Amino acid sequence: MRWQTTALLAAILIALGAFYYVYEVRFGPEREQAAARRGRVFTAEPADVVELELKRAADTVRVRREGGGWQMLAPVAARGDRGRIEETLTTFVTARSDREIAAAPAAVAEFGLDKPAVEATLRLKDGRQLGLVLGAKNPTGAWVYAREPGKPAVFLVSDNVLRDATRPLVELRDKTVLAFDQGAVTGFEIALPEDTLAVEKVDAGWKLVRPRALPADSDTVREFLDKLDGARVTDFVAERPKVLAAFGLDRPVRLAVHTGRDKERASKTLLLGRVDPAKKGVYAMRPGESSVLLLPEAVWAALPKNVAVLRDRVVVAFERDRITGLDLESPRGRVTLVREKDRWRITAPEALPADQVEVGAVLFRLRELRAQGFLTDDASGIPRYLARPGVRLTLSETGGRAQTLLLAPSPERRGGAPSAYAALAGRGPVVLVPATALEELGRSLTELRDRTLFPALEPKDVKRLRLRAGGTTVVLERSGDAAWRFVEGARGAAKSTGVENLLFMLRALKWKEIAAPKGEEPARYGLDAPTFEAALLRADGSEAATLRIGKRDDGRAWVRAAGPAIYAVDAAQLGDLPRLPDDLKG
Repeated sequence: MRWQTTALLAAILIALGAFYYVYEVRFGPEREQAAARRGRVFTAEPADVVELELKRAADTVRVRREGGGWQMLAPVAARGDRGRIEETLTTFVTARSDREIAAAPAAVAEFGLDKPAVEATLRLKDGRQLGLVLGAKNPTGAWVYAREPGKPAVFLVSDNVLRDATRPLVELRDKTVLAFDQGAVTGFEIALPEDTLAVEKVDAGWKLVRPRALPADSDTVREFLDKLDGARVTDFVAERPKVLAAFGLDRPVRLAVHTGRDKERASKTLLLGRVDPAKKGVYAMRPGESSVLLLPEAVWAALPKNVAVLRDRVVVAFERDRITGLDLESPRGRVTLVREKDRWRITAPEALPADQVEVGAVLFRLRELRAQGFLTDDASGIPRYLARPGVRLTLSETGGRAQTLLLAPSPERRGGAPSAYAALAGRGPVVLVPATALEELGRSLTELRDRTLFPALEPKDVKRLRLRAGGTTVVLERSGDAAWRFVEGARGAAKSTGVENLLFMLRALKWKEIAAPKGEEPARYGLDAPTFEAALLRADGSEAATLRIGKRDDGRAWVRAAGPAIYAVDAAQLGDLPRLPDDLKG
């Protein structure tokens, strides 16, 4: 190829590149904007509008842009709902003229423009003013007759424009009850007719500072602030009412929410009146504003109204990871446990492995225990209510700290259910708790010890299994990791899932009580002629576990493991034992 041809092609490519750059890159966005504006009544953009006025049959709405939001100037002075107003504004600014109906009609009454439904005025930040007059809908109902002020032409716009322009006033008002950042709240005050409650944030929690210093319940505070932050005005009931007593706002409950501290402290205040059951709400006002609001009844329900509701109802506060010992004393006896390397073991009345789940359940129930009512604020009531505790539970923690919970039955009831007295020894307060705490925390040695029949059993270590039932004996042998085959009593592959399920059932089996510690009277429990026997063997032929199952009665079954003792187990744990050999055939 000659150099002249190469130069010509290069010039063509350069020209094409330059054309693409100018046409697509430089002027492409402008063409897209022009296409988007094609057919629109106005050439402005929503961001250009600083004020919107809607003259309607029932009222005139005027809103002005202020900062990042909108302020309503008429018919009332109030905050505007930014989302709804900007949605309405965008509908107007982007409205398209579908087609012109009449260039210069002799009369506009036939289009409903003699008595317009809406006269909209948009004032722009450059001083210009745009307008749109909306009349009646056309026969299809999908379009609305419209014209610009001072211009004769009548054209059609989408009925969406009329829909947004005639929104009820309540939809255009800001329905936020109190605008505050929940994470920045440092306290609040509730001035009630009888008393004033004041709560302050401390570290990661809350405390009551009025009418007296007490720890506050974090869950109650959080729930209250959540309800208040998420609440929205249900209705704007009245503007500048002459009498506030009708709404219970002549003597309101005053709520002040604080953010920041010291000189940086700012407050938002809300006045709450009476609850209206028919409207399922509570009347309210904001100081400095003239509107009576209706708020959801849930706001009033969540408002703490006395010290008992606000104060911390946690009975025993502790960090579970710091607990090193647990001492339980109840009518069922005394049990002492210690924790070593995240494992619990029983040290008294005898050394035994502990049931980790059961000990964990005791700690969980203790940590979740909440006061239903307060009888005293300190330890002064302990001699009266807890002189003879039914349950005494002592927690030992790292660093030598210990606290003891006292529990005793109470004749009082809460919510129709029996209660119990509770208090921390030497500290108080004396409180009422659910009576179930006596049973849940006063556990016996039998309940807290490890009752697994085969605690060391690992199903994967079992290589051979001998089963006997109904006069039939089968022997199965593991082949590989999970496959099983018959070696006696039947031939071929066995149903591996059935064999593994049996092994894991045996591994999880727990006894409920020791029926005969020395195995006395085996016939009484059906263990002179067991209904089912299982012997589990390791690879070296040693016995991993042996179980014999006797009678079943009233939801219990009696079993014997390697030792002489006879145990009662929950029959449901055994499930349906396999029929030999059929249920295990592959």
